[in-house]
Amino acid sequence: MSKPTTIKEAIKKWEEKHPGQNISEATEVALQFQFPPIEKMDNSLSILTNCQKLSLSTNMIEKVTGINSLKNLKILSLSRNYIKSFSGLEGVGETLEELWVSYNFIEKVKGVGVLKKLKVLYMSNNLVKDWVEFNKLQELPNLEDLLFVGNPLYDSMEEGVWKVEAVKRLPNLKKLDGETVLREETE
Repeated sequence: MSKPTTIKEAIKKWEEKHPGQNISEATEVALQFQFPPIEKMDNSLSILTNCQKLSLSTNMIEKVTGINSLKNLKILSLSRNYIKSFSGLEGVGETLEELWVSYNFIEKVKGVGVLKKLKVLYMSNNLVKDWVEFNKLQELPNLEDLLFVGNPLYDSMEEGVWKVEAVKRLPNLKKLDGETVLREETE
């Protein structure tokens, strides 16, 4: 059993793959599919000062940490990890526009409200099972695009009923589960 890849090692691999590029100047950094997988995010990420899109998907990360200094971050991809909550995102709350956390273990939506600029939330195939948690998405005033398919709440309802309820609770949505929201359909 080999040790997990550290963020430092992943950054070093990235720099080896991009000779002549300084990772601190890169606007897009992809650290997904590390082998062995990354298990922990840490403050080594603070070097990514210009990063606007960071991908750490398909690893084994359990919690979000080390991104508070990423003041330019607009898109964060953490899909296919072991993340259980939205905590740790406070530092990017004023800049993050897209959060991709599908295929994780998120059951509670608490803390999502810090993401004041969030427009896109892909959180399909998580563990949200009730409307009480879903309603916390109302704390996101700019949310326009939500992917929620594959959560127990979604799976427990008929498609038409799900769409009507979700759109009623999130009136600013323009896209739900990959489809354009047509208001007259849901009234």
